Amino acid sequence: MTAPQPGTRIIPIHGKSPRIHDSAFIAPGTTIIGDVEIGVDSSVWYNCVLRADVSRIVIGARTNVQDGSVLHCDPERPGDPDGSPLLIGDDVLIGHMAMIHGCRIEDRGFVGLGAIAMNKAVIGSDAMLAAGAMLTEGKVMGARELWGGRPARKMRDLDDAAIAGMRIGVAHYAENAKAHRKAIDAAG
Repeated sequence: MTAPQPGTRIIPIHGKSPRIHDSAFIAPGTTIIGDVEIGVDSSVWYNCVLRADVSRIVIGARTNVQDGSVLHCDPERPGDPDGSPLLIGDDVLIGHMAMIHGCRIEDRGFVGLGAIAMNKAVIGSDAMLAAGAMLTEGKVMGARELWGGRPARKMRDLDDAAIAGMRIGVAHYAENAKAHRKAIDAAG
């Protein structure tokens, strides 16, 4: 792991320390606590909190967690020996101010601005949870589905143009993270 950006807090707890790939961009103001793993070329943007003090958070490659988002998990409990870790795949887009808690987001999933995904929910591959939506506990979104509302429900299947747009977003954030890293380094 490279040294964190100025203003970033990386905090071990309960004998667990964050593991962040050297190529990942962690923006100033971010706090990462405990059993967190962040993959190759992923980015966590300004003022996010990733708190894995009671279970684990795993973020795959080229995934971005945008400004102000909060990620957490739940511990094991009676009747639930696995608890609710937060498992996020590769090439995932998580929009600004999202609340992601103890769920699973499969590769190329998308979480819109201000959306909420709760324990044991699943966002399928190439699926999109719309801005402001709330995916309640245990709900499962299939691949290439768009869900919206509070509580979220399936609205329609996504076409190839929507999928292509999400992939462009992933590429944009990977490149933009490099530019931000350089700008921060230059600012000293």
